Amino acid sequence: MTARLSLYQKAEQELYKLDRSVKAKFYDFSHRFRENPWQNGLKLQALKGNAQVFSARIDLSYRALLTRTGTDANGEESWLVIAVRHRRDVYEQQSVAINRVTGEIEFVDLSVVGESTLRRAGISLTPAEPETEPAADAEPLPPAAPASVVPEPEPALAPEPESVSVPLLAAYDATQLRDLGVAEPLIDVALTLTDSVELDQLVVGAPLLSKDVLYGLAAGMPLHEVRAEITDKVAAPTPVDTEDFTAALARTTVTTVDDALQKVLEEGDFRAWKVFLHPTQARLVDHDYSGPARVSGGPGTGKTIVALHRVRYLAERLPPGQNKPILLTTFTKNLTTDLRARLASLVEPELLARVEIVHIDQLAARVLGENSAPGRGKNRVDDRVAVAELRTQLLELGEEQSWEPEFLKEEWEQVILGQSIPTRAAYFQARRAGRGRPLTRPERNQVWKLLDQFTARLDKLGIETWGQAAERAARYEIDRAARIQARKEYKEEVGGRELIHRDADSGMRYLAHRYQHIVVDEAQDLRPAHWKMLRAMVPPGPNDLFIAGDTHQRIYDNQVSLGAVGINIRGRASRLTLSYRTTKEILAKALTVMSGETFDDLDDGTDTLAGYRSVLHGPAPDLLPHVTWAEELAGLAGTLLAWHQELSTDDKGNPRDPRGLIAVAVPDRDKVSEVMYYLATKAGLSYAELTKDGPRGDGDIHVGTMHRFKGLEYQKLAIVAASDGILPRTAVIDRYRNDDPARYQRELRKSRALLFVATTRARDALAISWHGKPSPFLPR
Repeated sequence: MTARLSLYQKAEQELYKLDRSVKAKFYDFSHRFRENPWQNGLKLQALKGNAQVFSARIDLSYRALLTRTGTDANGEESWLVIAVRHRRDVYEQQSVAINRVTGEIEFVDLSVVGESTLRRAGISLTPAEPETEPAADAEPLPPAAPASVVPEPEPALAPEPESVSVPLLAAYDATQLRDLGVAEPLIDVALTLTDSVELDQLVVGAPLLSKDVLYGLAAGMPLHEVRAEITDKVAAPTPVDTEDFTAALARTTVTTVDDALQKVLEEGDFRAWKVFLHPTQARLVDHDYSGPARVSGGPGTGKTIVALHRVRYLAERLPPGQNKPILLTTFTKNLTTDLRARLASLVEPELLARVEIVHIDQLAARVLGENSAPGRGKNRVDDRVAVAELRTQLLELGEEQSWEPEFLKEEWEQVILGQSIPTRAAYFQARRAGRGRPLTRPERNQVWKLLDQFTARLDKLGIETWGQAAERAARYEIDRAARIQARKEYKEEVGGRELIHRDADSGMRYLAHRYQHIVVDEAQDLRPAHWKMLRAMVPPGPNDLFIAGDTHQRIYDNQVSLGAVGINIRGRASRLTLSYRTTKEILAKALTVMSGETFDDLDDGTDTLAGYRSVLHGPAPDLLPHVTWAEELAGLAGTLLAWHQELSTDDKGNPRDPRGLIAVAVPDRDKVSEVMYYLATKAGLSYAELTKDGPRGDGDIHVGTMHRFKGLEYQKLAIVAASDGILPRTAVIDRYRNDDPARYQRELRKSRALLFVATTRARDALAISWHGKPSPFLPR
């Protein structure tokens, strides 16, 4: 009797961590099981505590736990491996069932739960196999002590009574947990938990839905939010038959056990990262949206992973032969480099060829190049040059006391360019949401006059800002889209005959939009003009725009309402709340940085970090005060040397390359150079500077300004110079405190966001140091 064998996702993760010899035996077991699961050598038998769970022998020490998922018309049985365990970790109470909400197969392991917790719930675990059974590969017991030195047993002490504590989930009952999708064997135990440590133990062996629901409730999320944000997003679309394992298998993420699995397991758990999506994430990826869709969430919740998998999903569904019909874009060049590398590891080369990966300003520059005569293009300058020119103009006109150049530059970029305002009269009526300082009609008239002179000044110099470039590119693309629509309407009017529009300036043929799908990462940093350009580059319709971002991580001045630029996401916005990167300890410190602040949701609403949580544990972040900058640099060197030594070998003492695992984030550009000089000359550590093009050099320690860390992550991260006066830069923003309170608060919010971004780049360890007085954003 032959059998088909599949591998439960959690079992696959367990196999990654096992010794190579055990993996080899599992391959052999799989072959024999598929030939005949009931042959004597496998000793296949049901556990006494749950008739759905079977144990089969891999070797004398290891067992495969399986469940039967059906028999086809030819009598071939289908089995699912739900766990691979040492025999001492197999208990009768381990169970498998079909979740009443998701319809998926779930494995529950209570052996990871603390004994006191189980005792309160009235549960006692029974080993499935007696300890006396010999194991050929078991470690020998130490020799017994001679009779003369055997100590007498100490008198037994009466057990101390356990203190009575209020249950962690005292506000809820079994019916509510059951309705939210918590696995049945976990409900009674969950209701007895008294603290977060016991909760952590319980969810180690819990199915993902149960883990998310319990963490959400424990984090204080209201019942209706847990239902809406967690349960409803993974609920099966049709009623679930909890006895139909064949149907449940089709809903469950599994891996077919075949010869190809051997190579997969030997690759390690990197492959798991490439293919694993949390069920709430998978629903966002594998979905047809009727229009633009957005996913938000705190750092480490998987927004970028969702965006990358979304690109793969779209690429797989496109017919072959099309030339890069998918755009993946973001705000910065170094993050684009990272996205390209990660997508290349996720998709096959033929799918990657269908995707164009370019940062948003480079895309705008390309549009301008296509629509400009040779030699007529302008040089583009950054914001510092623009502000300097504005300051010079104000001095020449005697207006330096009336207007701040930074304010005028932002008014120009955010309002005039952002809304493509063509005339003074239109500016009088323009919406200025979020700008803070109100302007009277005479003041608007003066602002328009000054900025009109400023644009003429830049034109005379043959330069333009990136904001100007984005606005011009948006106008070109909007005109292109209008031509496409006109051609479509003409074609329909004349019964299908083709018409080709030829642009007089560029000679381009306007036959179709540039892209069929656009995916945007770090969406919170794009300018309004960028969004107008993107909107025009893809035809409105199903799956046109997929947007990932978090306004809590906005570290630039670009604010936008998507609805105002023609992108309607109402009813297609989702939020992720579970961090897969940042430990609880680091997250707790990061959240204190954002305490008391509110942020927009890119659509005239308010975003929040409520319910944002982590399932990972690690050491508490180190907060390290110093008297002087020199002392702080010496302390940094000591921290980095210890980390470098730790990461230079693996768990077995073998050499390991630590490059790119450790980083230093600095709020000040000048201090980046000072840090790198100190590391090289005093600490003997090599470094690579984070630039707009990615790391420069191949040194072990990455060093850069906090702005360069957007979208990146490191195993260990140090933040230095987190001092009052530097973060925030008091000398720069204090002048707004009385003259423009709204601008002052906005600058403070940007500095908070910068520190928040930096702290959440750390995966395992975080050290924050300062000299003098600490930043007011740091936890006391």
